[in-house]
Amino acid sequence: MTDSSFFKLWASSCAHVSFDKKHGRESLADAIYQAERDFDWDVAINVGDFSAAFGLPTDEEGEEILRQFGALTKHRREDIYTICGNHDRNAPDEPEALWFRKWIDPLGENTAVSGVDRNRYPFPIEGTFERYFFDVGNIRFLLMSDVNEASQPKGRGELGGNPGGVVTQDTFDWWVDQVESNHQDKIIVTAHHYLLKDTTVATGEWEGMKKDAEGHWRKDYHGFYAEGTPNAASYLFWVGGKGGEGQFERWLTDNPGKVDFWLGGHTHTNPDDDHGGKTHIEKAYGGTTFVNVSALTRWFVKDHAIPHSRLFTFEESSDVATIDCYMHSDDYRDQGFYPEKQAKVRLTKPFQI
Repeated sequence: MTDSSFFKLWASSCAHVSFDKKHGRESLADAIYQAERDFDWDVAINVGDFSAAFGLPTDEEGEEILRQFGALTKHRREDIYTICGNHDRNAPDEPEALWFRKWIDPLGENTAVSGVDRNRYPFPIEGTFERYFFDVGNIRFLLMSDVNEASQPKGRGELGGNPGGVVTQDTFDWWVDQVESNHQDKIIVTAHHYLLKDTTVATGEWEGMKKDAEGHWRKDYHGFYAEGTPNAASYLFWVGGKGGEGQFERWLTDNPGKVDFWLGGHTHTNPDDDHGGKTHIEKAYGGTTFVNVSALTRWFVKDHAIPHSRLFTFEESSDVATIDCYMHSDDYRDQGFYPEKQAKVRLTKPFQI
């Protein structure tokens, strides 16, 4: 670790690499360069949407993403743990996460292509691409990928699925078992591409959309797809093929204090946005702290996208975690840390390395 008394986690999302590249910006490479130059971090979590495809992600995109990962100089590729976002999905009739597992490769299954070697992760991983965990001291990180919803075959064109978040029933059951089995001894941090309903900015029903002059719903934070549950475009909606039942929300409410953090992204916006009366960091459902770790893109949904990310600092024997906001461009304010957006969150137990 950078300092034996601290553990520092860099968290980010939504690089949408090929879209920014078309506008002359290297969203992933620039963020890596800045993060290695301007602050210390031990490992990173990126919660997905490396691709910018509206249809299927391409091998050309994959090659560019790998090239931009090459910006790492102080860290190894395996210092960045990854999960699949909705734009990283494959078509419903293809093997699940075919593109994501080939190019981003969270398990090191395709080392010859991705360069990821599972044996080089600083904190060993256990599980599948869809759901896996790793431990840092007494923190257990539970990472869940977004997948396609089979009951929504049209959704977003040939990609299928829909803009709302999806996990399988097996993933939900795994998550419950992990929390139940470990919460007494460990600080539990969940990561998924999406936040839960009514947690952070614009995660409410229909809050990803806006109405036009005729009163019809249209795209805003997210694209409008009439056959893809547009009402739920901003949050994790589907669990085990059932939409809108709120399994995670109910479980957390019924089991307060068992999950410290839920990290997500998906909704691109500026760090001061409070659409729907919700900010980027909020407590909900039994006291879990939900954090939109924010988007690295500047050009994908450009009316909202302001590149920034989060740095989490855990201190040995302390029950307080610090969350800093880092701006990756000067489009909104000066590039660098945004001190007024620092947050301190009390943990369920002290961090122990």
